[in-house]
Amino acid sequence: MSSRILSLSFSVVFALLSIEARAQGVNGRVSESQVDAIFAKYNASTPGCSVAASVDGQPVLQKAYGMSDLEHDVKNIPDTVFEAGSVSKQFTAATVLLLAQAGKLSLDDPVRKYIPELPDYGTPLTIRHMLNHTSGLRDWGSVEEIAGWPRTTRVYTHDHVIDIMSRQQHLNFPSGTNWSYSNTGFNLAAIIASRVSGDSFAEFSRKNVFAPLGMTHTQWRDDFTRIVKGRAIAYSDSRGEFHQNMPFEDIHGNGGLLTTVGDLLKWNENFVEPKVGGVDFVRQQQTPGKFNDGRSHDYGLGLFIGEYKGLKQVSHSGATAGYRAFLTRFPDQHVSVAVLCNVSTAQAEQYGHQVADLFLAPSLKSSLPPKQVSLSASDLDAKAGLYRELTTGEAMTIVHDKGALRIIPATLVSVSPTKFVANDGRILEFNGRSGAKISYSNGTVESYERVQPANPTAQELNAYVGSYMSDEAEVTMKVALRNGALEISRRPNTTIKLTPIYADTFNGGRLGTIRFHRNTSGAVTEFSVVQYRVWDLRFRK
Repeated sequence: MSSRILSLSFSVVFALLSIEARAQGVNGRVSESQVDAIFAKYNASTPGCSVAASVDGQPVLQKAYGMSDLEHDVKNIPDTVFEAGSVSKQFTAATVLLLAQAGKLSLDDPVRKYIPELPDYGTPLTIRHMLNHTSGLRDWGSVEEIAGWPRTTRVYTHDHVIDIMSRQQHLNFPSGTNWSYSNTGFNLAAIIASRVSGDSFAEFSRKNVFAPLGMTHTQWRDDFTRIVKGRAIAYSDSRGEFHQNMPFEDIHGNGGLLTTVGDLLKWNENFVEPKVGGVDFVRQQQTPGKFNDGRSHDYGLGLFIGEYKGLKQVSHSGATAGYRAFLTRFPDQHVSVAVLCNVSTAQAEQYGHQVADLFLAPSLKSSLPPKQVSLSASDLDAKAGLYRELTTGEAMTIVHDKGALRIIPATLVSVSPTKFVANDGRILEFNGRSGAKISYSNGTVESYERVQPANPTAQELNAYVGSYMSDEAEVTMKVALRNGALEISRRPNTTIKLTPIYADTFNGGRLGTIRFHRNTSGAVTEFSVVQYRVWDLRFRK
């Protein structure tokens, strides 16, 4: 479709919707140039994005920017196929829900009923836990990254997921007691769907979700070598030079959905007029989950349930290799926006919200900043310092900077002498001079204690030197002392410098936080790697 025809259809649709849209509190006079401005950086020499929006279930915007294939000078068009990253998770949850509706399984079934290869963790681990991210299962990709084989460096399959997880003898936490984002749960859910339905997960999804909704451009990347007509190549931007960055793996369910912005709008409309699953189906998928103690969090079944600028929002973002994605829906205004991009620097969620802002301008509510309580410099100094999280041991530094406390990069506003609100939504509360806790919107609470920074001598560092082995990650790492500093070496040729944080704990850069453990005699016997999705992976000396 030519840009002139696209522009014409864009304007005509808005003219038809303007009166009804205004009545709903939706702006019906959005101009094409306003949307173009959001994506202005993408042109004939860059990868780019595709964007679509609907109002009242009717598409009112479909445009594309930048290039789909830089080598062959192919432009992105509205029907270009991108990979949707973790936007895919809601489709995995949907297939499992359909099987539950058919009586093939229950969301509260133990996972080992269908995947006996998993260890028995001594705590109930259910399908629902996995779809809520409360399973405690380590993220398999993070385990492999620790081992030196991050995703995109070798071809992974669902057989690899089963094999990797069969070796994980520990959870991050007892299932249902905490929240930790884990791709593993959605890969296992896809495997369960295949084992229960008798079809491949990809085929079951096609017959029961994609085809009924007319999502003709959508499929799972269950074979990365398959030819997909109209697929955009994904890129990373390294110092102003683009390089291909494709997901060369057959893992799917956590991500791996190949789709278009138009197809994503069709899916979003199913939550309003369900053709797949029915009313109870869409209600269940959009219901926030709960922890074992009854507290709610902000994640449904593959969907974040929250607010944006005072409006209810149901959404998910995604990132796989060089692809970036965002799909959002504002139920009360009946507005949806989809953004798919093929470059790793793209801020798909930001772009999606900027487009949504244009349509939702009459309904958006400006948030008032919290009322600040003035605290003295000595009060702020007393709270600044180094803290460690009691469960994972990860460090948090609070600094007093120009009359305010900061947890880099967040700035804190004091709303009482002991309570602070961060500009990213976190709430920090101090308990005396030595303790603190952080509360998140998803219901997670982290407890901290003050610790003293470490500055070990070369003799003290020598106690950590040695070889360390993990059966769970199937890798050996060597800790050596060079030029007065510790280094970890890992196959095939990686060296990681360790920077002291507090006693027996070091910053290992991309490897994560490294915590050494001692026996009752004080000798170092092992270390643990702590990351966002792997909380305590042990290596014995």
